[in-house]
Amino acid sequence: MFFHNTLTRSPQEFKPMHRGRINLFVCGPTVQDHFHIGHARTYIFFDAVAKFLRKTGYSVFYLQNITDIDDKIINRAKEEKSDPLELAESYLEEYYREMKELKVDSINFYARATLHIDEIVSQIERLVSAGLAYETEDGVYFEVRKFKDYGELSGQNLDQIKHGVRTDISESKRNPEDFVVWKKMKPGEPFWDSPWGKGRPGWHVEDTAITESYFGEEYDIHGAGSDLIFPHHEAENAIARSLSGKKHLARYWIHTGMLNVNSEKMSKSLKNFRTISEILENYSPEVLRYAMLNANYRTMLDFSEEMMESSRENVGYITKVYKRLKKVKGKEGKFKIDLKSELSTLTKAMEADFDTRGVIMRLLEICSDINRNIESISSESADSIIELLDWANSFLGIVESGEQPLGYGLISSILEIRKDLRKKKEFDLSDRIRAELKAYGIYIEDVNGGTEWWFE
Repeated sequence: MFFHNTLTRSPQEFKPMHRGRINLFVCGPTVQDHFHIGHARTYIFFDAVAKFLRKTGYSVFYLQNITDIDDKIINRAKEEKSDPLELAESYLEEYYREMKELKVDSINFYARATLHIDEIVSQIERLVSAGLAYETEDGVYFEVRKFKDYGELSGQNLDQIKHGVRTDISESKRNPEDFVVWKKMKPGEPFWDSPWGKGRPGWHVEDTAITESYFGEEYDIHGAGSDLIFPHHEAENAIARSLSGKKHLARYWIHTGMLNVNSEKMSKSLKNFRTISEILENYSPEVLRYAMLNANYRTMLDFSEEMMESSRENVGYITKVYKRLKKVKGKEGKFKIDLKSELSTLTKAMEADFDTRGVIMRLLEICSDINRNIESISSESADSIIELLDWANSFLGIVESGEQPLGYGLISSILEIRKDLRKKKEFDLSDRIRAELKAYGIYIEDVNGGTEWWFE
């Protein structure tokens, strides 16, 4: 298996550290806002990767962090006049719900930063003791010049390092490129105790402390969107390798490309910011998965309604053929496929830099052949083709299970209203909503302070 390694900037053969076992870490979201289609692209892709690797026999431990304390969260809470931790909790529930809707269910464990403060503080203590970090009046900073390989991941040297890309501005730093690992408390902000007084962790050290806790000093694959290569992943690499003395934090770094909307950068100022919930009001999760996977993961993806309509058409076509094959019973016919050969072809596509588009294109070709020859397909051949489609769909997730009476986004909105009603102790109304949804085949269950739902 070969795939593009950001660290070496070239295709590289994959050799896991432990035979048959892979540790995969992907940077999760900062939970301060609604989640957009850029998030969907990254998390759908890595969901497909983890599922494919398991399908080929690997045991994959897929870990994802959750940044639930951060400057962005605090600033958003100030805007909304709310508590930062409560705001983060609310958006985290939304994230879990939307990932479930998108069938992104391959993650073994979500590690929240606020639940790993002890591990973070311990790692910072080691940095300070080793002379790699220093305390100032406003926090503790990692001294970048102490790590000679800083810039290797993003392909820069220290003199070229870009300032102002989510770097930490402080007059107390020794050097402009140094970054914060502990921020001392400011009035009204959440805080935890530490040897440097009350405060909270910096962004970069959250991830290195979490991965060290679960994987040790080195692991197989680190993934995320390409916007995190610098400064975030560069800083992670510096922290971890400075402490371990090892050649790698992760042996392989995989990054998804950026996403534009109608050939423009997605931003709220351009009013083209598209959230996952908004898209799911009009398209099924399978259509969104198809749209995200029907492209090379490293390329810029230009999102548009035309792309989504094309994806809907192709998902509908594949699903229709799949259902027609299910109805082939007791027939004899001449049309056959070589299941072993086709499985090999699709496997080779995925083993060549996770070519999900190549897999999808071949599936469309097969479906076209089937559609032309449906009357001459034997039940045995139909079973083989179903097995092939099931195999590919196990990681692509693009075959629709059936028509749903309500859009996923609408269901989520209804459940949010019901949640507010329960907070107000208006249980009669919340129970009525439960009963109405059940009439549409939508079942809900209130668990652990949240609500789970499913179709039956």
